[in-house]
Amino acid sequence: MKILVVFAVRGELDEKHFGGNGRNEIVYCKTGIGKARAAYALTDALSQYCPDLVVNMGTVGTLNHQVGDIFICRRFVDRDMQKINALGVECEIDSSALLEERTLCRDWGCDGVCNTGDSFLTEGVNVTGDVVDMEAYAEALVCREKKIPFVSVKYVTDIIGQNSVKHWEDKLADAREALGKFIEDNML
Repeated sequence: MKILVVFAVRGELDEKHFGGNGRNEIVYCKTGIGKARAAYALTDALSQYCPDLVVNMGTVGTLNHQVGDIFICRRFVDRDMQKINALGVECEIDSSALLEERTLCRDWGCDGVCNTGDSFLTEGVNVTGDVVDMEAYAEALVCREKKIPFVSVKYVTDIIGQNSVKHWEDKLADAREALGKFIEDNML
């Protein structure tokens, strides 16, 4: 199986250590930060690699969980579009049906909801979901439209409102290690 692993910035994942030497072929795409960049980079990578599965990996903030927690997200909320949901704008995606249909990622553990928006949250605000990022919803949307299974693996680096930027920087190495171990344990 060919797995495309997408991530926003180099510091989140050290992809050079994980190739296609195991049971799956793993290819990587650095998307850049934000929904538009992520959607563009992913669309380009889908054309180039034709993967069987897309796995978004990266760091997130949270309001209700602990630094070091890892969430496997199959449900996604676009917090920017959520503001105009009353106008009939779609703002939620559930990618679990296609994963289930193709029997993928069943034993990957803890389910979470990822809230995506084009801002790095530094204040504790009402946020739908378990974790927040800036890319996953857009990637889930692209994959749904292309009928490619999508899942997101997120490492909590910071508690929103508690010096989030500094904590994110401080925990980046821990995230890289934990996400690398996840790749070794579940994809190779």
